[in-house]
Amino acid sequence: MREETGPYLSPNLREFNHINKEYNDIYHEAIVRMGLSESAFDILYSVCELGDGCLQRDICKVCYIPKQTVNSAVRKLEKEGYLVLHKGHGRQMHISMTEMGKEKLKQWIYPMIRSENEAFQALTEEETIQLLNLHRKYVTALRKSMSDGMQKE
Repeated sequence: MREETGPYLSPNLREFNHINKEYNDIYHEAIVRMGLSESAFDILYSVCELGDGCLQRDICKVCYIPKQTVNSAVRKLEKEGYLVLHKGHGRQMHISMTEMGKEKLKQWIYPMIRSENEAFQALTEEETIQLLNLHRKYVTALRKSMSDGMQKE
């Protein structure tokens, strides 16, 4: 390791980082064209995944976004008329799309999901399974390494 000049970035790590940044750039460009914040996009996308009436806490789990960020973005989307909040059991808040919100899902989110599905269709079933398995394995190893590395400090 070259600590005096910084840590060694292997060619594989560099390539992976570039690919990851390109993923982020693709989504960022699309989100900007929609005129949305990334958190608003994540919430609308999550409603498509979880279904109308989903809970804010479920969005936090699906998106890996802090509660406060989700709450702020939900309140903004509610103020703009895209969704409404309904009190559930205890402190649970259910999110339901308004008619205007449903139209925006069709306009903004559905095309994104179609594009993502088309990208997966460029892969064979075997490649898709391999891609998902390798990503899962990498995330697990990275989480463990980060956790172990932070405990050593």
